[in-house]
Amino acid sequence: MTTFHVLAGSSTTIEHPVIRKIGIADVFDALRLGWQDFNAKPSHYVFLCLIYPIAGVVLATWSSGANMLPILYPLASGFALLGPVAAIGLYEISRRREKGMNTSWRHAFDVRRSPALPSIIALAFMLFVLFVAWLLVAQSLYVQMFGDVPPASISAFANQVFGTEQGWNLILVGNAVGFVFAVIVLSTVVVSFPLLLDRDVGAVAAVETSVRATLTNPVPVAVWGLIVAGGLVLGSIPVFVGLAVIMPILGHATWHLYRKLVVAPETKQGAAI
Repeated sequence: MTTFHVLAGSSTTIEHPVIRKIGIADVFDALRLGWQDFNAKPSHYVFLCLIYPIAGVVLATWSSGANMLPILYPLASGFALLGPVAAIGLYEISRRREKGMNTSWRHAFDVRRSPALPSIIALAFMLFVLFVAWLLVAQSLYVQMFGDVPPASISAFANQVFGTEQGWNLILVGNAVGFVFAVIVLSTVVVSFPLLLDRDVGAVAAVETSVRATLTNPVPVAVWGLIVAGGLVLGSIPVFVGLAVIMPILGHATWHLYRKLVVAPETKQGAAI
């Protein structure tokens, strides 16, 4: 990495990678390929992703013990916004396996030597800002509904949320706002991180390519988003332990979805936009 480039990549000009139009079958095929990557050496991948469920449990414990029950759900759901960052090492493993290279778990940390590291850090910071913004919005919604006095207990909080009109309004509005955050993240990073690992195009080109991929393939990307959301919900029960398996599968599948959505520079065939 000879220069600290972020916006335009090493070429100093913004590239526009070609997007391929795919179908829903391609999404499930990417998931199948992700499972194959995981199944090759699952112990390595589970080890890499243990930090995700551990961090989830820590966040849940911290929020419960600090009279912050109102943001426990936003923490658990919003933590998924940082999932693409947690899966970067998995993209690298899939990239190496695709090229027939050594896929020892140690190579997941090769990301630190990527020429696109500044751009990767910039995108990770963007996701962190969105995560914090989501927590602030969720806290603000709770205060508007119930005031700034924290609930006296878990049972009192449950009664507030599920036993009152304000609580159901909070559920509806909160999930609607959360959906907006999820759409923003999905559309901007569905291929951003894998693209930067594969080609140092810069953060702007990575986000722009991801948005174009989403607009070109709205239904397949939406299906992928539902798969990710469903997987994270299942993996969070109980106490986030299942994420140690769900996260690597989704991480590897994301790499293969990127390969289906973005045409490689040397590839000329196929419907592309």
